[in-house]
Amino acid sequence: MRVAGIDCGTNSIRLLVADSDDGQSGRPQRLTDVHREMRIVRLGQGVDATGLLAAEALERTFAAVDEYAATIRSLGAERVRFVATSATRDARNRDVFVDGIRSRLGVEPEVVPGAEEAALSFAGAASVLPLSAGKPVVVVDLGGGSTEFVLGDAAGVIAARSVDIGSVRLTERHLRTDPPTASEIAEAEDDVDRGIDEALAEVPLAQATAVIGVAGSITTITAHALALPSYQPDRIHGAELPLLEVESACASLLAMSRSARKDLPYMHPGRADVIGAGALVWRRIVDRLADVTEGRITTAITSEHDILDGIALSTLDRAAS
Repeated sequence: MRVAGIDCGTNSIRLLVADSDDGQSGRPQRLTDVHREMRIVRLGQGVDATGLLAAEALERTFAAVDEYAATIRSLGAERVRFVATSATRDARNRDVFVDGIRSRLGVEPEVVPGAEEAALSFAGAASVLPLSAGKPVVVVDLGGGSTEFVLGDAAGVIAARSVDIGSVRLTERHLRTDPPTASEIAEAEDDVDRGIDEALAEVPLAQATAVIGVAGSITTITAHALALPSYQPDRIHGAELPLLEVESACASLLAMSRSARKDLPYMHPGRADVIGAGALVWRRIVDRLADVTEGRITTAITSEHDILDGIALSTLDRAAS
């Protein structure tokens, strides 16, 4: 079966068209990519301050969806699922967004709660990385508006929490200077620590035996740590880096000017202005995880497979039910 998933976040909108296998020997079905695409549309522009989706942000997003709809039709996807996350959850005028997507794509867009967002992220990461029963890992999905912490193992999700710390949200809220000042960084770190505390209240992160980071901020930070000559998904996926190297890469990106970030060969131009905040969030998370696990976690793994894969996989579950 050929399926399509669309992940519409605060910063980007992404499309995956994939073919499923038949799932043999009792294992879950797997996907083979047919087409994968990402656009930076900044749907969450100003939502943290205004509570509204901006007209120009909607226009950018609808233009991308028009093109995605044409791609889905040309590739013959049989099932389509569209999932929107943090920015749309927070917006009072999300009905305008929902109506616009429905008319363009012909499916009902789903504005999912944080708990479902977290479960989809875990499913996507777990689909391509080996997990063991009784050895929980934490998947961290660092987005533009929110970050999901999901603890699970081969049997599935144990606990999850979505918190409002993301690269776009923190940039707009705190990191206004280019590059950010020490006081702005301190304020943002306080915000991140409060979010991590919220996650710790519900997710027993001390049980984690490994951390897997997903989504564009973390994959870009990994590319920076590896000093890649271009954005190379095959090098990034599965990369396991010492936490000291992760923290060093994060500090480097946070200290750079936006123009210097844009010149990096692996940097998407639409991410350069918010990657500093993403780096700040990831640095605090890995530092706190090292503390709560009493030093058991010493490396971070990066996955190119995330909520987008989870969305596409979920269409197969629905087809079977």
